[in-house]
Amino acid sequence: MTHEKLVSLIRHSTRDVFTTMLGLELADGEPYVHDSAPGPSEGVIALIGLAGRWAGSGTFSCTAPMAMRLASQLLMQPYEAINEEVLDAVGEITNMVLGNVKTALEEELGPMGLSIPTVVYGRNFTTRSVARSKWTVVPFHLDGEVIEVHLCLAPSRDGATLGRPAREQVTAVLSIE
Repeated sequence: MTHEKLVSLIRHSTRDVFTTMLGLELADGEPYVHDSAPGPSEGVIALIGLAGRWAGSGTFSCTAPMAMRLASQLLMQPYEAINEEVLDAVGEITNMVLGNVKTALEEELGPMGLSIPTVVYGRNFTTRSVARSKWTVVPFHLDGEVIEVHLCLAPSRDGATLGRPAREQVTAVLSIE
């Protein structure tokens, strides 16, 4: 799976969710490859795992004000503070975006499972994946803010298929100061 193919799938899935579910148009940023799990030092980040013959992690990140705006668009009511509903909305957006990516990936990579999103909000935190693969990072712009979708995907070491657990689990480590 190439970086260019992942970028294309992420862009298509993200634009589709934002247009259809949120009524928002995104502008593309310049995608890049990162050696470690990128993440904001503050704001909201949702993490989700993928498993099958290929395994990895995906994230969706944005600022707190953008998270409130996205929740307001999705749930059709105003939010002026980060609360459980805002975090749930970001988790649902992540699930839709990366779920669509997973569905497209399955055409080439076979069946994959998708974990339930974990959503983190705070300041001065970092995320780290123990996976040694490169991360495809796809930024989007909306009204002067950046939203990023990250995906790390690699063949499972033991060639696991859905229904048979992989020997090595993909995990994320979170540090909050």
